[in-house]
Amino acid sequence: MSRERTNIVGIVVLTILITAVVIGAGWFGATRYLAQQQAASAPPEQAAAAPAPRRKARTARADGGRGGSQEARSPNDPVPAGASDADREPARAGEENDPSSAGGRGSAVPAAPAAEPASGRDEKDAPAAAAPTVATRGDARAIMEESQRRTDARSYQYEGLLQSFDAKNKVTEKRWLFDRAGSHGRSKSVLRFTSPPEVKGVALLIGNHPDRASDQWMWTPAIERDRRIALQDRSTRFFGTDFSFEDLEERDVEQYDYSLLGTDTIDGADCWKIALTPKANRSSQYSRGIAWVRKDNYAFARLDNFVKDEVVKRLTYSTLENIQGIWTARQLEMTDLHRGSRTRLTLEQIHYNLPTKDEDFTLQAIRR
Repeated sequence: MSRERTNIVGIVVLTILITAVVIGAGWFGATRYLAQQQAASAPPEQAAAAPAPRRKARTARADGGRGGSQEARSPNDPVPAGASDADREPARAGEENDPSSAGGRGSAVPAAPAAEPASGRDEKDAPAAAAPTVATRGDARAIMEESQRRTDARSYQYEGLLQSFDAKNKVTEKRWLFDRAGSHGRSKSVLRFTSPPEVKGVALLIGNHPDRASDQWMWTPAIERDRRIALQDRSTRFFGTDFSFEDLEERDVEQYDYSLLGTDTIDGADCWKIALTPKANRSSQYSRGIAWVRKDNYAFARLDNFVKDEVVKRLTYSTLENIQGIWTARQLEMTDLHRGSRTRLTLEQIHYNLPTKDEDFTLQAIRR
């Protein structure tokens, strides 16, 4: 009986051992299987040497990322194993594609359309291109604007000698004192004869306007009377000179349309040749004009005034001098091509930016 019990116990123990071995082997196999499944299902970005993120970073730079991505590879970084040929570019290529590189500024990406800047920034944030000069643009209006800008002054004063030559070259002389104050197109000026005695004290007050003809009043002390100069009288000669009343007005750049006719040489100076056509609101005795503007200092060299297709008046500028930073023609000569006469105006004692008073440019002032 005891022998049978011993056999039964042995069988039970053997069965337990076999079961334990089977269960252990199954658990070990299951553990390895699960580990392999987890490794197989791990995301690509957790892999040790995955080149895909680097390729994505390069694409982001090509799309216009100025500063690049944190994932972007430096040209000096080692190329990872398994990388594509694109990732094996030499470090020099990386330097040439970097906008901040000294060797390849601005060559990172082909130029994008103006409506969609490659940088992804607003166009106003991009550095402005250098503005072309007036000369390279060949812009007639810009040339005239620059010419006017260079003569800007708060005030202007000179003493003038007028020498009038008739068709037989007989000369008569007059002198006047000229004062001007204000901005272009809105200035006021007073011209007052100082000799000879028969015209001494005669004065002309001119109020210029940017959008219409000037207002003009003349004071004649001999009859103690002032009168307004009518528009239809602006073309008449001013006290025996070849200057008309209109010629004494200030021309403002806003009163004309312009076109560039080419270039020419006047007295050895290279000039732009510019056509001037009065705008509709500019009442003028002239149909159009042609101005020669010096390229070296933007000063006028000559002005031809036309009636239809005929030059009737020619104004030449000479003896240029830089006075207080403004190139000034000290001699102007107006020629009446119909009459064959001319008047030379020589400017003396020229001053810019002297103090002025508004009350000096009134009807009461010219009556004194």
